[in-house]
Amino acid sequence: MGQGRGAVMAELMFWEAVRRAHDEELSNDPMVLVMGEDVGVVGGTYKATLGLYDKYGEDRVIDTPISENGFTGLGIGASFIGARPIIEIMSVNFAWLAMDQIFNTAAKVRYMSGGQLEAPVVIRSPGGTAHQLGSQHSARMEKVFMGIAGLRVVTPSNPRQAYGLLKSAVRCNDPVFINEHELMYNMKGEVPEEDYFHPLEGSEIVRPGRDVTLFGYNISVHWCLQAAELLSRHHGIEAEVIDLYALSPLDRSGIRDSVTRTHRAVIVEEAEPMVGVGAEVMAIINEECFYELDAAPVRVSALNVPIPYNHSLEKTALPDANDVVEAVRSMFGV
Repeated sequence: MGQGRGAVMAELMFWEAVRRAHDEELSNDPMVLVMGEDVGVVGGTYKATLGLYDKYGEDRVIDTPISENGFTGLGIGASFIGARPIIEIMSVNFAWLAMDQIFNTAAKVRYMSGGQLEAPVVIRSPGGTAHQLGSQHSARMEKVFMGIAGLRVVTPSNPRQAYGLLKSAVRCNDPVFINEHELMYNMKGEVPEEDYFHPLEGSEIVRPGRDVTLFGYNISVHWCLQAAELLSRHHGIEAEVIDLYALSPLDRSGIRDSVTRTHRAVIVEEAEPMVGVGAEVMAIINEECFYELDAAPVRVSALNVPIPYNHSLEKTALPDANDVVEAVRSMFGV
C-alpha cells in the first residue's frame, strides 16, 4: 500500500530503512535472496543487511567472492527460474566489472526472448563522492545506467524513499538498479511504520515555488533545498525543488509541469556534466517547454576531472548549495 493520510511514522536512519525493507521482503517471499560481498556475516559495509544472515541463513543471505561479474550473473540467472535476488555491489565503482551481465543479460532478456523470460532482479549499490576516497572510489555512474533500455534506475534522497523503492523494486518484474549515495546512510528521516511501496516512476515536489525550478536527485536534492532557503531569505526568490528520484524513466510530464509554472530551470547534479542527467533533463526542457522559458536552463555540476584525493581539491571539484544560489542569482541578474 502507499502512504496514507495519518500514517504512523518511525524515525529511521537511511541504512536502517534499507535494512528494514530487506528484512520484510525476505520474510514475505522465500524466493527473495540477498547476495554480495560482506552482506552476510559482516552485515554489509553500510549495515544494510545487519543481522539478516543469522535470521535467514546462509542460503538466503549469501556472502560472495570478490567477483562482481560472477555473482551478478549468478543472481540474474537465478531470477530467470523464479528467484528474486537483491544483489549488492559494494561500491558502484565496482559495477563496471558487472556491466555485461547487467546490460546485455538482465536489461535485454525479455526483449530477446519475446517475453518468455523475465529478470526480476534488484541491483543496489552505493556511489557518489564520500570523503577522500580517491578517483577510483568516487564514481557517479547513474548516467551510465539510465542510458540502458530495459533497465529501471531509481535513486532515493531520504529514508522513506530508500525503504519504499527497495520494496517496490523487489516486487517488480523488471530489472531495477538502485543508486544510493554513500554520504546519506546516517541521514535520519520519517518512514511509515506500515508497509509502504514507493512508485518506481515519477518525481516529487519537495518544496513548492513560483520563480525557478531546481531539479536534483539523491544528495543534490539537499543542496537544492538549502539553496532555496537562502534564495528566499536573502533575495525574495521562491524556488520550487523537484526530486528526480526516478532516472529511468524520467518524469517528463513532471519536469514539463514544473517549468511551465516557474518558467526557469536549474539542474543540479554531483556528477560531471558530460552526457549526464542534467544534459538529458535540459534536452527535455528544450524539446517540450521551450516557449515557456524566460531564461536559458542552467546546469550545476562537478568539474570534468577525476575526483582528487586531496580534501581541498575534492571540495573544489564538487558543487554545493552556494553554487546553486550563484547560478540562480546570475539567471535573475541579482
